[in-house]
Amino acid sequence: MISPISNYRGNNRLIEFKAAPEESENSVYKEDTLLPNNFATRARIELDKFTKSISIYPAKGIKGSINSNFYEFLTIGQNVPFIIGSVVLMSIFNSVNKHFSHNAAIKASKLGNKMALGVLLYAGAKEASKLLITKPIKMITGIDTELPYAKVNYLLPEQPDDNKDLTSTEYHKIGESVDFPRWDLLYGDTKKGEVRNFRYDKIAKKNGLGSDLNDSDQDVKPIYKEVLIKSKLAKSLSTFLWAASAVALAFQDPWNDYFNAATLKFWKGKDFMHSLKVFKRSLVKSVKNLYNGNPEAVSPIKKHAGKALLGLTALTTLLSVANTVHLTKKPQKYNNEIIKPNKESVVC
Repeated sequence: MISPISNYRGNNRLIEFKAAPEESENSVYKEDTLLPNNFATRARIELDKFTKSISIYPAKGIKGSINSNFYEFLTIGQNVPFIIGSVVLMSIFNSVNKHFSHNAAIKASKLGNKMALGVLLYAGAKEASKLLITKPIKMITGIDTELPYAKVNYLLPEQPDDNKDLTSTEYHKIGESVDFPRWDLLYGDTKKGEVRNFRYDKIAKKNGLGSDLNDSDQDVKPIYKEVLIKSKLAKSLSTFLWAASAVALAFQDPWNDYFNAATLKFWKGKDFMHSLKVFKRSLVKSVKNLYNGNPEAVSPIKKHAGKALLGLTALTTLLSVANTVHLTKKPQKYNNEIIKPNKESVVC
């Protein structure tokens, strides 16, 4: 790792660099750090990326900061357009209702509410459906394709009085790059008493490669990369189909009952709990409506489109998981009578 320039002496004057205010909170991590993949960590990462994508990152880009990078550009692109588009879709009918006649305003409100619900269900289904891919894969292979880590960047000084240890934190996934996964972060810290290959050992054992291997990391890496490649395709196919199903679900008529009873005033306990019960009831009815279709429809496409969409989505998810866990890069099984993988051997 190339350390940042800590100070510069010119004309017998020592110039030290001090931290910029907007990056001072990023000193939590001193080096690249593997993070647990749990709800708390994922929520914290998404909150951090969201807040910075609408505040720090755009400001750095606008002022032409030399430390503005592609990660920040992508983070802005993942959040800001989605937020703006969602607000537009939610308000495109509801914001102009007052200019419509009474009957038209009622129809516009119903459509506007369904569009708003569709946006929320789209985002929720797209994120939640990833678990339908990643969780079974982890259970079967022991490989967590969404394992996050914090990457520490040393920043260049922008002002003469900037701090010498100015850093920023980025959040990535171990398998974000299929060609160059962060293998180094999967090794155990021997200084903390961890076995160096303990994570690789678990994956090797899970996939039937045996235990107490001398070089489990070398046996596991081809498997790990294969799972990463296949899981990326699986998530791309599955998540968007589930998102499409969620949007179709949002436009079912039973939601009108919920819109009539909906309230976000949680301090009104009775009304709020009633709205939650109506939401649950409307959700169940809407799923049934989507699956059964319109019984009065003449066209078979309109009648069975819901079944086809839900069936295709579920089938794609199952086949994607099955394809991912079908490993072709496994090392050939050892012949224990000739070579024992947990023993040292010399080829003469």
